[in-house]
Amino acid sequence: MTLAATGAVGLGFLLDVLTGEPPSSVHPVALFGRLVAPLDREWRYPRAVGLAGAVVLPLVAATVVWALVAAAVRFDPWHPWTDVVAGGLALYVTTSLRMLLSEALRVVRLTETDEDEAREALLSLAGRDATDLDAGELRSAAVESVAENLADGFVAPLFAFSLLVQFSLPLAAAAAAWVKAVNTLDSMLGYRTKPVGTAAAKLDDLVMWVPARLAAVLIAQAARQPAALFRARYWLSEVPSPNSGWPMGTLAAALNVRLEKPGVYVLNAGADLPSPQKARRGVELVGAAGVVAALYAGVFAWF
Repeated sequence: MTLAATGAVGLGFLLDVLTGEPPSSVHPVALFGRLVAPLDREWRYPRAVGLAGAVVLPLVAATVVWALVAAAVRFDPWHPWTDVVAGGLALYVTTSLRMLLSEALRVVRLTETDEDEAREALLSLAGRDATDLDAGELRSAAVESVAENLADGFVAPLFAFSLLVQFSLPLAAAAAAWVKAVNTLDSMLGYRTKPVGTAAAKLDDLVMWVPARLAAVLIAQAARQPAALFRARYWLSEVPSPNSGWPMGTLAAALNVRLEKPGVYVLNAGADLPSPQKARRGVELVGAAGVVAALYAGVFAWF
């Protein structure tokens, strides 16, 4: 199992680096989003409906992935390669790094040439109104999003997989799918204006507690600035989320820039908004942190 687990981590990461995301028409996360979409409407008892959805839908996703991987492992004619491929594919569709980095770099690049197009491009990263954001604020949003999504979209499912692969490969794949489903549910429904998303938001806060702090540690390590973690602690009260302030604040400290969501929070208020150079450096640090996370996960899976 150790060889298969480590190989699965390596294959999943390699597939992401080489190919990015699968087409949305066949992407399992997009298919899961279609299951979630019918919940996004007015209900007589929205919190009860949301609670049922938060319990049932991630379990459905996890069960499907568990069944597929378990079937592949049971078939297993070329052990351990079948295990590697099955686990690697499960990680590939539940983690995302390359697309995150490339979209963030695109926003940063566009802030130097076409701010209107940068505002459009930001929609793929951050669910905020970019109408009145200037170039520095657009770069700030890109840097904030890449830091937050390192935790949500990469470290969290990878951490769940690495933790449970000690017991079985199908269980680890199911855990990664469950975490990804919880995060997808929150990203679609977890807004204050949507009572149906209350349970999803609270569950996501709980699930992402450890991954957000791990992502902050990884960013500090990639930047070779452990003190950035301690500086970030002073700004956590600014951020409504109990988790996202950690990776965002650590990156703000490592870059010595101000990260700001107007009207919501300001991190490192005494610094300037990111320049194009510092914004690109922030994306590079997140990419390096992702590589380190994959290496740690592979080593942990080996033991």
